[in-house]
Amino acid sequence: MVSASTEAAPAASPVVTSIAPAAPVAAPAPKAAPAASGAQGSIKVEAPMPGKILAVKKNAGEAVKSGEAILILEAMKMENEIVAPQDGTIASINVSVGDAVESGATLATLD
Repeated sequence: MVSASTEAAPAASPVVTSIAPAAPVAAPAPKAAPAASGAQGSIKVEAPMPGKILAVKKNAGEAVKSGEAILILEAMKMENEIVAPQDGTIASINVSVGDAVESGATLATLD
């Protein structure tokens, strides 16, 4: 005699999940950009890496030659000169000494 084995599947118990919604986390308030001196120029001088501004060598309205230092940026314990990409006049300096900047941030503009 062959008997068929019948296994009863366990009854599915109801799953109760009570997860309270997480409180919304407010995004950090964006830091107000320093007032730019004069109008924005057409040539942007951007930060090549994240760092801290140690010195501002030029002011808005000053003429600069290609390769002349505009700012000093400290990154990884090294002082890096941020230089003018071409001859022109400083239209604006968008940072101040002590500011922390991210890579790609516009530090200054030239006309």
